[in-house]
Amino acid sequence: MFPRMLHVETVVLLSHKDADGFISVKMEYEDGVDSIPERVTYSMIQAYVEGKYGFKVHTAYIAEVKCLLGLSIYDAPNKVEELKYPYKPAPVHKVEAIKDALKHFELI
Repeated sequence: MFPRMLHVETVVLLSHKDADGFISVKMEYEDGVDSIPERVTYSMIQAYVEGKYGFKVHTAYIAEVKCLLGLSIYDAPNKVEELKYPYKPAPVHKVEAIKDALKHFELI
């Protein structure tokens, strides 16, 4: 005889943050094919800046510029409470390069 199997469910808390809002997305379908809207990632911005200007930009600089322009940014899941080193603001030439990349991707 086999022992009786029990049904077990598990709930895992992934974050201690409450949802601060919801985003409604309107999807348009062409010929019955589901299409996902393309979103601009930090790595795409980094690749554009490196290809056009020849230097690399840190993701923190991209987030800083997006905040300055009032664009939305998301909290990093690996965000730390205290920084090991003091934060240095982005140099002006890198800010201008990031703004150019954001214009290229039509975010501003």
